[in-house]
Amino acid sequence: MSSLLTTLYRTGHFAAGPLLIFDRVKDVGLGEIAIITAPDGKERLGQVLELDGDRAVIQVFEGTAGLDLDRTLARFSGRGARIGVGLGMLGRIFDGSGNPIDGGPPLAPEALLDVNGMPINPYARAHPADFIQTGISAIDGLNTLVRGQKLPIFSGFGLPANELAAQIAAQAQVRDESGEFVVVFAALGITHREASFFRQSLEASGALAHAVLFLNLADDPAVERLLTPRAALTAAEYLAFEHDLHVLVILTDMTNYCEALREVATAREEVPGRRGYPGYMYTDLATLYERAGRIRGRVGSITQLIILTMPDDDITHPIPDLTGYITEGQIVLSRDLHRKGVYPPIDVLPSLSRLMNAGIGPEKTREDHRAVADQLYAFYARGRDLRRLVAIIGEGSLSQEDRRFLAFANRFEQEFIHQGRRERTIEETLERAWDLLSPFDPDELTRIPRTILQKRQRNNKTTSEIPT
Repeated sequence: MSSLLTTLYRTGHFAAGPLLIFDRVKDVGLGEIAIITAPDGKERLGQVLELDGDRAVIQVFEGTAGLDLDRTLARFSGRGARIGVGLGMLGRIFDGSGNPIDGGPPLAPEALLDVNGMPINPYARAHPADFIQTGISAIDGLNTLVRGQKLPIFSGFGLPANELAAQIAAQAQVRDESGEFVVVFAALGITHREASFFRQSLEASGALAHAVLFLNLADDPAVERLLTPRAALTAAEYLAFEHDLHVLVILTDMTNYCEALREVATAREEVPGRRGYPGYMYTDLATLYERAGRIRGRVGSITQLIILTMPDDDITHPIPDLTGYITEGQIVLSRDLHRKGVYPPIDVLPSLSRLMNAGIGPEKTREDHRAVADQLYAFYARGRDLRRLVAIIGEGSLSQEDRRFLAFANRFEQEFIHQGRRERTIEETLERAWDLLSPFDPDELTRIPRTILQKRQRNNKTTSEIPT
């Protein structure tokens, strides 16, 4: 450690969970990094969470197990938590604190940055406006992800959210700018099996060369889980705003992050809020989610795809509830579709992308994108309503017209939402949508403007006249 760290404190008097309390400290700042020396001489890093006069509450990243208060020393670094960043991070795998764990050489950083980042001036923000192709029809066609957006995926226990995250990480690209697109992937509180899955998936697809992985495992200290997304976002900010890259940040699973936040709050004996989570959880999540965006005059951008597991599939649970307030829509995974073997099991009706209109249309996707999406929503919603009616009166009581919409809902799930691990371009997605709508008369396609229908008919007629 630095020779400047000369003041040693042996004034620890309380330990609980990941927290240590030292008395009679001087010239210590909130958020400052502390170096804790255990009785066996090994050092652990911590961070000052709270100051009360000359008393400092330190959050120890590796926990306090094995520390003897009478023989434990503390000294303070005079700086906050920092991480080394640079282009050399691409293709590398790090632990939750930003240390390489892939067996490669130590990172030669271009800069050391505070993990808390710098807030973006709201006036300097540019509105998200560019389409990101994920290769997933239910997202690209109906809930489009836009560059600079923050879009969460609400999952349930046992649903394939991690598989979907890995697939998007491998497939995502900014249209016509694929060479400038990278992924920063932060996995929080995952098992060793899940860590191997993410690593192998990205290596097999070749996406790892253009990605940075941060892996916080389930048996790593819970406190490190609070540092991991901040380290990942700091790396993303440097790549985006210093090297003009388009960065997609995937955070999974933010439920594990919130559980770690509750654990630390309980150790600090704070007054709990909803379901035991700290009252400041909304603010804490906002400090992470609001680090997405674009800045006027800068080429690079940060887009966030946030994955969280809803306890008991409850979308009103504090974690998805607060996340929904901060972010710009949501993608909801369906347990019913998963039971039917549909992958990805995205329930498009409660899903929403509030910035979709900014990223689609002529010169971005296609002129017919919005209208076709609206028509699919309308027909699928009607088919879903008829399913509930069938459960009461039986399918035999339906009219012939109603059966057509019921059949459409089944085809929509099996042919549009379900695509397995195969990637689809936006053109393939929209053509598949038109194929689903083809059995209906033009007069029934009330959500599609007449001009688009006429242009579609002319194009089809021209194509059919070309000799094979």
